[in-house]
Amino acid sequence: MKPPIPRSGSAVPTGRLSRLSRFGGLAAGVAGGMIGEGARQLASGKRPAMGDLLLTPGNIVRVTDRLAKLRGAAMKLGQLVSLDSGELLPPELSEILARLRADAEPMPDRQLGAVLAAEWGPDWKSKLSAFDARPIAAASIGQVHRGRTRDGRPLAIKVQYPGIAKSIDSDVDNVATLLRLSGLVPKQLDLAPLLTIAKAQLREEADYGREGACLARFGEVLAGDPHFHVPDFLPELSTPTILTMTYAAGVPIESLTDCPQAERDAIAGRMLDLVLRELFEFGLMQTDPNLANYRYDAETGKIVLLDFGATREISPDIADLYRQMLRAVRDNDRAAALGALEAFGLFDAGTTAAHRDEVLALFDMSVGMLLQEGTFDFGDASWIKSMRGRGIALASDRTMWRVPPAETLFVQRKLGGSYWLAARLKARVDLRALLDRYL
Repeated sequence: MKPPIPRSGSAVPTGRLSRLSRFGGLAAGVAGGMIGEGARQLASGKRPAMGDLLLTPGNIVRVTDRLAKLRGAAMKLGQLVSLDSGELLPPELSEILARLRADAEPMPDRQLGAVLAAEWGPDWKSKLSAFDARPIAAASIGQVHRGRTRDGRPLAIKVQYPGIAKSIDSDVDNVATLLRLSGLVPKQLDLAPLLTIAKAQLREEADYGREGACLARFGEVLAGDPHFHVPDFLPELSTPTILTMTYAAGVPIESLTDCPQAERDAIAGRMLDLVLRELFEFGLMQTDPNLANYRYDAETGKIVLLDFGATREISPDIADLYRQMLRAVRDNDRAAALGALEAFGLFDAGTTAAHRDEVLALFDMSVGMLLQEGTFDFGDASWIKSMRGRGIALASDRTMWRVPPAETLFVQRKLGGSYWLAARLKARVDLRALLDRYL
């Protein structure tokens, strides 16, 4: 277990105006950075492009630093676009964006104490035999503390930052405004459905009562499983903004990169299999692929599952769509693949033939990944480099961007995160054999 993070930190801004002023300062700082970079490029005889001016290291640092201090939905949205992208982003940019995946600043002790007293009452200390004010983790929506019940059970107690739930709508709108002003989002792309989805999802993640229920449901469906451990939910010590569960030991799953190949292969295979079980068996998926949500207990050989705030029901119709697509890939059936993509909403009457051809090129590459003999080597970067080239070509025509059904966005997020975990572990997995169990 990593050591507790320092107790000193900055207070979470809770008022709408205080958060808005920080966004205003961020926009001004980014604009100043763009002007300075533009002047520098002009002086050297270059004609600067908007993207070059915006995505400078200085501006990325400004954005990540401000979002990290705001916490809440602002930081959460930043994390979503900063998930480990492997070969997809320049190393310099990936390194800077990693700032948002690290621990956030914790609340000062006074603010923490006020939150605990408001939720558990002024005599809250009497509920526990021990509480460590030093958080063991601090994330976008809350921070986690060790504790102990009156009868001695070790606890993990997640305490939500004050005012976070009330700031979600304004934070999402402010981040969307920054994206629009940056020119990175096509004007013709209607962001309204995505913003509605983001707000609804973040409200759910800020509802610790809901997360506790999801934690309990996963504990039920995985009860007795030899490969996974889910902490016990303690409703008697939980509130809408405090989530209490039993503490589970383990090391970060991404720290297993030096383990023997066979062990890494087994862990990645189990994680990929869990995603398929969530999609095709449980109808219930934890859709946040942040690696911090998974730990490994070497003593029991089990993967510890944490953080169920992003859990979503998966409808049979969506599961069937994914089954159709995966069958098409397995069987190298282009016609079936096109039908599934149309059902996903990625094609319509305005889709050009060239765009369809690029999508089918990606399909062909996926077929090669799935149908190769034996195991697929996630540590081989050549495949993702090839996919990157095709993906860039596909994304370059921004008039073809489409907003797929909301449910598929969350599934894709989990599938993509599972791929990056396997790549981080340099695992080798027989994907064909894995998928055949469910198709």
